[in-house]
Amino acid sequence: MFAAYAARIDRDQPLDGLELGDRPEPEARPAWTTVTLKAASINHHDLWSLRGVGLGEESLPMILGCDGAGLDEDGNEVVIHSVIGQTGHGVGPEEPRSILTERYQGTFAEKVAVPAWNVLPKPKGISFEEAACLPTAWLTAYRMLFTNANVSPGDSVLVQGAGGGVATAAIALGRAAGLRVFATSRDEAKRKRAVELGALEAVEPGARLPERVDAVIETVGAATWSHSVKSLKAGGTLVISGATSGPNPPAAELNRIFFLELKVVGSTMGTKEELAGLLNFCATTGVRPVIDSVLPLDRAREGFEKIAEGDLFGKIVLTM
Repeated sequence: MFAAYAARIDRDQPLDGLELGDRPEPEARPAWTTVTLKAASINHHDLWSLRGVGLGEESLPMILGCDGAGLDEDGNEVVIHSVIGQTGHGVGPEEPRSILTERYQGTFAEKVAVPAWNVLPKPKGISFEEAACLPTAWLTAYRMLFTNANVSPGDSVLVQGAGGGVATAAIALGRAAGLRVFATSRDEAKRKRAVELGALEAVEPGARLPERVDAVIETVGAATWSHSVKSLKAGGTLVISGATSGPNPPAAELNRIFFLELKVVGSTMGTKEELAGLLNFCATTGVRPVIDSVLPLDRAREGFEKIAEGDLFGKIVLTM
C-alpha cells in the first residue's frame, strides 16, 4: 500500500528522512481491527518523529501519522483514538502507553491497524477531513481547556501562538463554550484570522492584554513563557502542552508563580472518553476544525514543509 513514512532520522534536516512509497499492509492481530483511511492530518509530532523524538532507529521504517478517519471492517465511518494502551486494550500489560508512530505504524497510508477499542463512531455531520483533525490537536486543546484549566463560560483565556493546530482549536472551542478568548501571533494576518475565529482581541506576543486572564493555553514555550505567567490573574492556571520555541525560558518567573498562587499544569493528548466528548461537542455546537489545506497523500511533503516553516493557519489534511 502507498504510505508516507520515516525512513531515516535526521535531527537537523528532518524532511530528508521522509519517504513516500509502498509499505506492507497491516497484519491481523487479536483484538485489533483494520481501518481503511479516508483522511489523516499532520501534527508537529510527525515532524519531531523525523528528528528522532519518541522514535528510534530500531523502529524504522515507520509510517507516520497519529490522526485518522475512515471505514472500519464493517464499513462504519469511524475516528481513531491514537493513544494505544490507555487502559491496556489490545496490548499486553508489559507494553507502555504510546501513541501511533511511537511503537505502531501510523495513519499516513491506505490502511492502519489499531485496537478495536480505539475506534469511535464518526458523527454524521462531520466530514472525514474534519474528523481527521480531532484526535491529536483538537483533543489536546479540549483537555487543556476543560479538564486541566477547568474553565467555565464567561471565564477569560489567553491562547499563545495563534495559527498552530492546538492554538486554533483552543480559540474555536473556547468561543463555542462561551469563553472570552484572547490570542497572540507575530503575524498580522494570523491575528486577524484569530479574531475572525472568535478571539475578542489578538495582539503581538508580549503585548499587554486588556485584562489579566483566568487561564493560558501555552504551546510555544520559551518565547512566550514570561508573558503567559504575567498575563494570569491571581490563582490562575497556565496549561502547557508543547514548547515549539524551546523548553527552557530565560526567566521562570518563580516569584510571581508562588506569590500569586498560580497553577502550572502539563497536558498531553487526552483520553478516549474526552475524544468522545469532543466529537459530541462539535456535533452539537456546529464548531468545526480550521483546515489550512487539503492535500492528497502523494503530496505529503508539501504539508510537512508548511508545518516546518510555520506557514499555516489551522490543520493540514492528507486524503487517501
